[in-house]
Amino acid sequence: MDPSKASTALAPSKSSTDSKPKDRDFLNHLEAYLAKRDGVDKLLKLSRYATKIILASSVLPETLPLTGRLKSFESSVGLSRKAFRLGKFVQDVNAFRNSHLDSLSREDLILSVIAYGGEGLYYFVEQFIWLAKSGLIDPKHSRSLQKISAWAEFIGYIGSISLKFRDLKMILEDEACLASTIEIAISRGDGYKEEDQRMKKLKAKKLMKKLSIVQDLADGLMALADIRDGKGMLFGPLWVASAGLLSAVISTHKNWLSC
Repeated sequence: MDPSKASTALAPSKSSTDSKPKDRDFLNHLEAYLAKRDGVDKLLKLSRYATKIILASSVLPETLPLTGRLKSFESSVGLSRKAFRLGKFVQDVNAFRNSHLDSLSREDLILSVIAYGGEGLYYFVEQFIWLAKSGLIDPKHSRSLQKISAWAEFIGYIGSISLKFRDLKMILEDEACLASTIEIAISRGDGYKEEDQRMKKLKAKKLMKKLSIVQDLADGLMALADIRDGKGMLFGPLWVASAGLLSAVISTHKNWLSC
């Protein structure tokens, strides 16, 4: 799960161009990106699900030595990503504390509890799954821990997606209001340069919100596949791997713009 999903659902977002220069040196940008835990995690996510697609598509014969190496690589990357999530549940605790609870409606408060609580529990349980797979605690607990983790993640996405649809609705309302203001300015022959800039930022914000919803839906599909143990037409290895890669591309793009 993308760590910023639930935590940004209610937070006011800004266009990345507000504080980041457009002509930023690529290597400096890359250094800043790789210095962030989320940046490295998303690159690992990209490589893992790209590998999963190769394996699930049966492009390579099972007897080929490369197939075995790719399986080993995918498993190692998956374990490495869990290590990167140590302590991430604290982020959800703080995000919930800082979400201006007094000003939230009852519906938003309930959805926030579901989103932050689900994601926080997911990251908390993932720590023990990592310990089990690393051999520090008895591996017999892995199965039950993975089920708890998958359910927490899925429930968290229900809250996160619901909040983001509410955010998107408000963005669309602001966009319609601003478009009306621009039309009035044009009819009167007044300037609307400032409104036009605000419209561009609003459109960029709307696009990012839509991408974030698509990412949550893709990750939610993977969580549901874990709950159902891959049983079902939409939960085959290739479908799940494709959803994972889609989520990885979107989250990598979002993290790149934000750093």
